[in-house]
Formats: sequence, structure tokens, C-alpha cells
Amino acid sequence: MDFGFSEEQEMLRASARNLLEKECPTTVVRRLMEDERGYDAALWRKMAELGWTGLVIPEELGGSGLSYVDLVLVMEEMGRVVLPAPFIWTVMVAEALKRAGSAAQQQALLPKIAAGELIATLAWLEPSGGWDAGSIKMAARPDGSGFTLDGVKLFVNDAHLAECLLVAARSGGVGEDGVTLFAIEKTRPGITVTPLKTMDQTRKLSAVNFSGVRVNAADVVGQAGGGWQVLAPVLDRGKVMLAAEMIGGAQRVLDMTVEYAKVRVQFGRPIGSFQAIQHKCANMMVDVEGARSAIYYAAWAVSNEVPEAPVAAAVAKAAASDAYRRVAAEGIQCHGGIGFTWDHDLHLYFKRAKASEFTFGDATYNRELIAQGINL
Repeated sequence: MDFGFSEEQEMLRASARNLLEKECPTTVVRRLMEDERGYDAALWRKMAELGWTGLVIPEELGGSGLSYVDLVLVMEEMGRVVLPAPFIWTVMVAEALKRAGSAAQQQALLPKIAAGELIATLAWLEPSGGWDAGSIKMAARPDGSGFTLDGVKLFVNDAHLAECLLVAARSGGVGEDGVTLFAIEKTRPGITVTPLKTMDQTRKLSAVNFSGVRVNAADVVGQAGGGWQVLAPVLDRGKVMLAAEMIGGAQRVLDMTVEYAKVRVQFGRPIGSFQAIQHKCANMMVDVEGARSAIYYAAWAVSNEVPEAPVAAAVAKAAASDAYRRVAAEGIQCHGGIGFTWDHDLHLYFKRAKASEFTFGDATYNRELIAQGINL
């Protein structure tokens, strides 16, 4: 059995690493943390020129028509450098439009996303903090031939940058019934974006308030009231992308820790010669490799639309959440006091690990989804 990647996929991974190591060292990451925009527009254009923003968009709509197996290779490299960019959320909006958008929406938006000309994000979480369909309460009240949106969305990634919002609102019903998706421009009257303070400064979050925002039938993605059936598989793909990014970061922490253990000397010996450090590094590698296997399978599962794809995505996210959290913490422990300082880069990975752990639900939430998926 061949579990390896093709030559083309390895070339994609190598080109991603070459670009990101050159264009996004931690000095750039730290600068972007202080920048209110939080991303490098020039680097975004270079990523688009390499086809990353359109990697899973069909060729006839300006993309490359590749799969999530290809995409996770790029995501791992983004995680290695703690890339600050609105990539995941833009790809998720493109996925929703690809799956359920009207021909007019697809023609208007997908080629721009593929070309890197349009940044988009997903607005669906609310003050309740729930990740399930029942937690979507923001009202989409019928108003003539369209709807009026009133309410607030929290923890919206890169809303300050996005020109297009994919908004989940409730037009009726309960639970998974009655959720409607709208693709609207951020400049529409009644939309206000307020930046939020975050622990992970490499990711910008905002609250988005909707006050009497008018939307029409042409803004609906899919069928009115059937938005959750579109959103759920999009969230699965978001989990796979984020999990791959997380494991790329965990791998970098492991590499940094092993390198440090070889050169840091105590009692006349490198600390890597002590069993305690060796076993910590071995445990870190077990975490990384176990989660990586789950992520690669999940990428294959969502790419092939297999029935177990939602469970595979939940497994990948739970495994990555646990692995990245433990690896980042153990990396700091192995580095000792220097690992806690602002000048060392480990805190960038630790904060990204903690913030990513709760995005799309933490390990406990995703384990509950796994249990439901296996009929427990």
C-alpha cells in the first residue's frame, strides 16, 4: 500500500514552504500582530498567484479544481510559520458558494476569490457561544420579497478585512430547520464591525452587528430555510483545514524543541541526553504523527464526499486540538525559562494552539459529534 503523496503534491508542499519561510518569518508575524489589518496584502497576492486561494475552486470558475488532500499540504506550511491571513474563512465561503450558490453568485464571486481579489468570511457564531444549528438565533424576518436581518455575530474572523460576509440567520423553524445563508457585501447599510481583543494576536476577531439590514432573494445561498445543510459540510472542511494548520504548527514546535535539546547544555551534557527530555520529545512526536494521520484521512474523506466525512472531520479536529495543546505546552517546558519570554517564538505557537483549539469546537465538543456519528 502506498500512503505517500504524488510528485506534484510534494512540489506543492515545497513551493509553499519556500514562499512562506521567505516571506513570513516570525519578524513579519510580530509586525502584523501590531498592524490593525493583521495580514500582508503583498504576500496574499503572491499566494493567489500560486493558485492557493483557488485551489479547490473548479477550473471553470477560475480555480485549480484540486482536492482538500492537496490543500492540507499548504495548510500545514501555513501553520509552521503561524501565518496571519484570512485564508481559511475565504476558502470556506468559496466552498459554500461552490456547493449551493446560484450561477450568478458563482460567476460574480468565485473567480474573484480564486484570483485573490476578494476576501470573505463566515458570520455564524452568536453570544450563546454554541456551535450547533440550534444556537443560530439571529432573526431573518420576511420583508416583502426578501428579509431583514437584526442581531449580532461574534468572533467573526477577519471581518474588518472581508468584503463579503456569508451570514447564517434564522428565517423560521428550530434546530437544523429554518437556517438561511446570505452572501452580502459588508458595506450594506446597517452592518457595523467592532474589533475584539484576542489572546492570539495573529488572528483578528470582530463582532458584527446587523440592524435592519435588507437582503433579497438573490442574496440567499441555497434554499431559504435549508442553510444548515449547506453550512454543515462547509464547517467540516473548515475543521480539516484548521486541523492541518494546527499540526503544521505542532510539528514546528517539535522541531524547535529537538534542536534546542541538542544544543542546550546542563551538568556538562546536552539536555537531549536526559531520559526525561527524550520521553517528552517522543510523546510530542506520537501526538503529532497520530493527529496527522487522522487529518490526512479526513482530507480524503471530505474530498470524496464519503458518508463518514463528518465523523472523520470531527476526529481530525479533536486529535489536532489535543496534540497542539500538549505539544506547545511540552515545548515550553523543555525550553525552560526562555520558553516563557516574549522574545522567544514559542508563545506565538502556544497562543495559536489555544485559540485554534476552541475554533469549530474544542476536543470535547467534537468527541460528542463523534459519539453521535457512531450512534451512541
